[in-house]
Amino acid sequence: MGRGDLTNDEWVQLAPHLPKTGRRGGRWTDHRTVINGILFRVRTGVPWRDLPERFGSWKTVYERHRRWAADGTWERILQAVQAEADSQGRIDWSMVSVDSTSCRAHQHAAGAPRRTPRIPKRRSTPRQHRPDEGLGRSRGGLTSKIHLAGEGGRRPLAMLITPGQWGDSPQLIPVLERIRVKRPGGGHPRTRPDHLGGDKAYSSRRNRRYLRRRQIKHTIPEPKDQRANRRRRGSRGGRPAGFDKEMYKRRNEVERTINRLKHSRAVATRYDKRAYVFHGTVTVASIRLWLRP
Repeated sequence: MGRGDLTNDEWVQLAPHLPKTGRRGGRWTDHRTVINGILFRVRTGVPWRDLPERFGSWKTVYERHRRWAADGTWERILQAVQAEADSQGRIDWSMVSVDSTSCRAHQHAAGAPRRTPRIPKRRSTPRQHRPDEGLGRSRGGLTSKIHLAGEGGRRPLAMLITPGQWGDSPQLIPVLERIRVKRPGGGHPRTRPDHLGGDKAYSSRRNRRYLRRRQIKHTIPEPKDQRANRRRRGSRGGRPAGFDKEMYKRRNEVERTINRLKHSRAVATRYDKRAYVFHGTVTVASIRLWLRP
């Protein structure tokens, strides 16, 4: 077992959720070998062609990662691992925080063909495909942004990829609606945290109305300009937003989650041309965090 490969305990957790091998068309290369190759690339950020020979053909490793990113296999595995962790009481729902982080895009991440990609042997578009490929341009160059909801144990619950110049506040609702942790006994998956935390970038009347409608307690500071505008309007401005200083101290948990994700160099710097492939890369890094004790 090489450095960074799946341990036996991690493999025991992961194996039941993988697609079955031996389908019509020939046997797949051993899942564990290929996944170790994917993890090596996510951790180091090397070009796919430079994968060590011990992982087999680089094209086999890349194609499996691309296919599983396109058809949603990586997302289903993440949800299955989260459901297993929740059944064991290892998800801290008491405080879920939202935040975002910008990832500098390598020059190789630009130049994707403009035609819409297709899933191999299917007439459908990849699940996380974006026409803009999640790339934004600014004075600093090309960037992508990862919007993240993380639980108290410093592991990601849901994520969204957008161009780097997109704001944080409009993405709060889309990120929260991606939280779906299945229950072991069946029924509706859990989608609501006990408490939500965020910085003042997420303070808006739209977001607060959404959280109140879903009965989600939240701690989001109100910026000075919003406070002044509310006071200026008098009784029409509404009541002041509640703020719990002690709960807000836990917002660092999502920042530490992002820090752990960015230990993977292929997440800290985007090398993938397609947005759905980069989403798969971030999902693989998230799965690894959930597999670790």
